[in-house]
Amino acid sequence: MSKIPVYLMPGLAASTAIFERIALPEDTFEIHFLEWEIPLDKETLADYAKRIAAKIKQPNPVLIGVSFGGILVQEMAKFMDVRKVIIISSVKSNLEFPRRLKIAKTTKAYKLIPMSLILNIESLAKFSFGEKVNQRLKLYERFLSVRDIGYLNWAVEQVVLWDRTVVDESVIHIHGDMDDVFPIKNIKNCTVVKGGTHVMILNKYKWLNENLPAIILDSK
Repeated sequence: MSKIPVYLMPGLAASTAIFERIALPEDTFEIHFLEWEIPLDKETLADYAKRIAAKIKQPNPVLIGVSFGGILVQEMAKFMDVRKVIIISSVKSNLEFPRRLKIAKTTKAYKLIPMSLILNIESLAKFSFGEKVNQRLKLYERFLSVRDIGYLNWAVEQVVLWDRTVVDESVIHIHGDMDDVFPIKNIKNCTVVKGGTHVMILNKYKWLNENLPAIILDSK
């Protein structure tokens, strides 16, 4: 029996190292990693999704995306036949955005975020107080792979301006009830992971490893 190809797409600017604890039974699944690439000049999200989708050679893959990666795999699915699309710590449409993202779109405030700050973790740390923030910065430093300012500006804009309002009902959504980036109160029709935060791909990996195989194999 041929193995089911599973493609994993990390979150905004993150490396595939965020999936280091994800393990699926090797006799059934074959894991592949997708990486962020620098967008072409004025490249739309749809064109970018088409370009990344073209890298997938196996038929009927499972696409799993985290956060912004979840938005991307939904767009990629328009250009290929997929077995399943699973999003983790993400959104199915811009209607699930928190209020601050909707305000950012209206006011274009996202253009004011100094991306150089995001790239300079140390200077960011000087502005942060408290153990929790510093722990997250250590995580961020370790898992941040794309340090290109052009990419970051593009990616933040693609998230804020994402125009999907009609949910693809076939998308499977896994979400933590303590997600502070996309609060659960705005999310509909998802599998809730208790205690799951926005980085639960790292700290709820046991739940994911136990449940993902059945979710993928479910014929619904």
